[in-house]
Amino acid sequence: MSIESPGNQRTGGAEPLMPAFVHEADSLGADILSVAVIGPEQQGRKAVAKAVVSFHAGPVREFSSYPELDDLPKLLKSEFDVIIVELDTNPEHALDLVELICGQVSATIMVYSAHTDSELLVRCMRAGAREFLTQPIASSTIAEAMVRASVRRPARRPAKQAEAKLLMFIGAKGGAGVSTLAANFAVALSQGSHQRTALLDLNLPLGNTAIDLGLTAPLSAVDALRNLERLDSHFLSTVMVKHSSGLSVLAAPDQYSPLDIRDDSIEKLVNVVRQDFDYVVVDAGAGIGLVGRALLSSATTVYLVLQVSLAELRNANRIVREYFQSGTPQLEIVLNRFNPRAVEIDEEAITKALTVPAKWRVPSDYVAVRKAQNLASPIVLESSPISQAIRQMAGGAPGYSPTVEAKKKKFSIFGLT
Repeated sequence: MSIESPGNQRTGGAEPLMPAFVHEADSLGADILSVAVIGPEQQGRKAVAKAVVSFHAGPVREFSSYPELDDLPKLLKSEFDVIIVELDTNPEHALDLVELICGQVSATIMVYSAHTDSELLVRCMRAGAREFLTQPIASSTIAEAMVRASVRRPARRPAKQAEAKLLMFIGAKGGAGVSTLAANFAVALSQGSHQRTALLDLNLPLGNTAIDLGLTAPLSAVDALRNLERLDSHFLSTVMVKHSSGLSVLAAPDQYSPLDIRDDSIEKLVNVVRQDFDYVVVDAGAGIGLVGRALLSSATTVYLVLQVSLAELRNANRIVREYFQSGTPQLEIVLNRFNPRAVEIDEEAITKALTVPAKWRVPSDYVAVRKAQNLASPIVLESSPISQAIRQMAGGAPGYSPTVEAKKKKFSIFGLT
């Protein structure tokens, strides 16, 4: 008998169900699996849970409401082997839930409904559900589905990978140099850390990081966003291209491609990328637009890029006051194309306008930047004050550790160099 927690209606928390009777799991070909049953409709949820318990010896938990999408990570921490979701109360929310769960865990996702709708069945399969159970559900149907889930489960759970650090570049104004900085920062980070690093050009629809890096990308971020139901590590590998530095790049489209994007689409794309990389660098364009809002709460560090002018200082001030008063995520101000001799606004006035001190200053060198862009070669591959400044920024990334090879270069037969 389940004991539901009335004080946690958002997640529908519940105590494990005690099985009424237990089968020998091995004789039925199924291992002990942990099972979650999510369903706002009480009678149907309890019927499903009872059917699972009657066959299965593992722990079963009921959730009396759909978790909000923001609360999903809390649910997934329990590492259920099987998650069974009711469709009928709110089919659209349930499908979104199934799709997000499938993108983040290897559990077997099943759905149940009182209706046999072929279109709904197809949508469930596209979202990633492995079983479609029609009510009333026979015990034999549950038994067969659980056996298949047992076969799908890995012999041992893979060790959890630390979540990738998400580093987002935004501009206080268009033309601040965000794309150039983001691309070169990502190259420097990939080379300097030898960690798996990805660059996502989400300055849609007109991003140009692929051009700056001399890459040809047959597919783009738009292709990934239009195929969210297929988006996994394998599909991701087909839409990203590799730079000689080791950096993986998800480019913006070559042609103008208007796209109606939702916040949760951006989140899902980035969540999938974070599963395969140690660092994810995002070019989010100017201002806190759709991409910025979608990723702000999950970003590790945000680099706010601006030039020293009244317009950009004013914009930066508004962004800082609106989004960064809490101290999370970490904010680092980057003064780009900075020439202290030509700046008419002194350091004290800049800090006062921004309300926080600038951390990085990238010097102005129009000739070096234009040459690199015309040659489609990263600035950081050449020796210049700009490349040095960007490499220092990359070296300051959270968790950055120089490669073993780089450390060895600091020693000689005479000691430290």
